[in-house]
Amino acid sequence: MNNRVLIIGTGLGALTAALRLARRGYKVQMVEKHHQPGGRLNQIKKDGFTFDIGPTFFSMTYEFEEFIRDAQIKMPFKFKTLDSLYEVNYRENGKNFSIHKDLDKLAKEFERIEPGFKEKMQRFLDNGGRFFHDVENKILKRNYNSLWSYFMAMATVPPKHAPLLYRTVWSELERYFDSREVKEIFSLVAFFLGNTPFDTPAIYTLLSYTELVHDGYHNVEGGMYKIVEGLMSEIKKKNIEVHYNTEIVSYQKENGKVKSFTDQHDKEWNADIFLVNSDAALFRHKVFKRPSFSEKKLEKMKWTLAPLSIYLGLNTKLNNVSLHNYFLGDNFKEYAGQIFKNAIKFEKPYYYVNVVSQSNPSSAPEGHESLFILCPMPDMRFKPDWSDKQKIANDIVTDLSKRINVDLRKHIVSETIMTPEDWENTFNLYKGSGLSLGHNLSQIGAFRPKNFDEKHKNVFYVGSSTLPGTGLPMAVISSKLAVERITEKYGFIHQ
Repeated sequence: MNNRVLIIGTGLGALTAALRLARRGYKVQMVEKHHQPGGRLNQIKKDGFTFDIGPTFFSMTYEFEEFIRDAQIKMPFKFKTLDSLYEVNYRENGKNFSIHKDLDKLAKEFERIEPGFKEKMQRFLDNGGRFFHDVENKILKRNYNSLWSYFMAMATVPPKHAPLLYRTVWSELERYFDSREVKEIFSLVAFFLGNTPFDTPAIYTLLSYTELVHDGYHNVEGGMYKIVEGLMSEIKKKNIEVHYNTEIVSYQKENGKVKSFTDQHDKEWNADIFLVNSDAALFRHKVFKRPSFSEKKLEKMKWTLAPLSIYLGLNTKLNNVSLHNYFLGDNFKEYAGQIFKNAIKFEKPYYYVNVVSQSNPSSAPEGHESLFILCPMPDMRFKPDWSDKQKIANDIVTDLSKRINVDLRKHIVSETIMTPEDWENTFNLYKGSGLSLGHNLSQIGAFRPKNFDEKHKNVFYVGSSTLPGTGLPMAVISSKLAVERITEKYGFIHQ
């Protein structure tokens, strides 16, 4: 009976897939390179502080609700909606903008610099909403067996949306707004995808609709890692074994199938079916040695920006800093155009700041603060040497100190820096690319690495570099699509 599944990796896609498969009667086992589960949705505990390593908020909560109905479990964590989404601070003039989900409040922030903002934003969001609902089920949440099936699906999308394929996020915003600040702030959605608004297709302006209208942004009570802890609790109830410090390095095949995978200690892991949550492109390169995913071909692919992340424990409170913040400069186009290829200087960086302990007080001792700083960086193809990480981090902290009027260096009692090199080594990310493959038109839909293997008929993939793409809700959808593939081939297992 084909009922034994080995899942390689324990990211969100893997954890949700494991529970979906267990509900269908499959006997699931998991292996993980890291010492704890979660993939990039992970956690650092250090010096009495707790930090979420990667994502700090999420959207599309209904995808989690679909998952728990499918897995037949109770929601294993609690989330709360953000009414005030984030703050944006400009370096050159000290301007601050609060981004609210409430359109009337949002309009008050921009009316002075963008006359008629409310009406313009309403048209922009309405257009994004129409596109989102026209593609969500027809394109986003489905499998493709071939390019032909993808093109046939695309043909069902109303032709009025076709121009979005040829514009960029930036050029689409220029159709609605005049103010530089408005265009820059609402093009930040491109950075959520690990790209810039000047090379991200305009189809992703639908993210503005999801953040401001459709579902909004949400935090998790107790920190984002509660998602992982809650899912792991359910996994234990299902008697799913998880083995850590286990990296898959090779495989054995037989009759067109993978017979087993081998870890770094030469231990073989046998199963009937294998689901890979390691990066779908990099795994094909490193483990399967697939010519179509050679190093040369990987280099030519579009990868997302790499993160430099800084985790600070402070012995003071930051009462005048919001929960989520973006700190921008005065050279947005220049910075975005040069960041990928390491052609900029980092003395005046652009970065994101999350005051972790505002939403999760238990993450810091009383009277202290947990701070997470994320600065997009070129990946290791363009900047292989990170021996200057402390200087770059110091420049970011110095810049932030000036902008919030607090000398942070005097208050740091814990500091951890993760460079793109650390992200690559810890989570098997290609050249430290933080969100895996990019989302240009040649790498979305059926052009993305398939969620079933080209040669081994019992190997499938789940995660950000396969369908449908990057982000927490996309990982949950990815698990649904991968499990659909498996059950189409092997059916439900009767227990």
